[in-house]
Amino acid sequence: MRPMPYDWTRPPSDQDGELHLWPHQSLQPEGYVRFLGVTAALITVPLLPLMGTPLFWALIPFLTLAVFGMKYALDQNRRNAQVLEVLRLGPKDAELIRSDGRGSTQSWRCNRHWAEVTLHHERGPVPNYVTLRGAGREVEIGAFLSEDERKALYEDLRNSIRQSPAATSHQD
Repeated sequence: MRPMPYDWTRPPSDQDGELHLWPHQSLQPEGYVRFLGVTAALITVPLLPLMGTPLFWALIPFLTLAVFGMKYALDQNRRNAQVLEVLRLGPKDAELIRSDGRGSTQSWRCNRHWAEVTLHHERGPVPNYVTLRGAGREVEIGAFLSEDERKALYEDLRNSIRQSPAATSHQD
């Protein structure tokens, strides 16, 4: 079983807590280098019988372009997956900050007392979609997690925010 792609860097309490969430990265740096190396090696295999012919030199630019195209696509995918969501729970406020690989940041803040955690079983872009509501806005949290991870996150958040009876969490 793989570890959850989120972690309480400061365990939640009545006073504070900090949760970090990130998407799972299936291709680690070692695998990235290995994949590109094997791809380059396999692409050269059909060239071996053509060594010393003009066709060999005609094919080299296209095969090199294919390897660099693969590298570019993997780099773009890795950059797009560099998402970090940080939920900070203070004694009075709850704040969610979302940063992505392109350097853009989005934030949401509300009074912790009125923060509401909602699990949308079917209404949402993904099953078991988790949102936080407060200060007139509803924001998603952990949409990149798997379905089971979102369910666990919902329970974690529901217990951590410790809402008062005036602001109870609910499910759709």
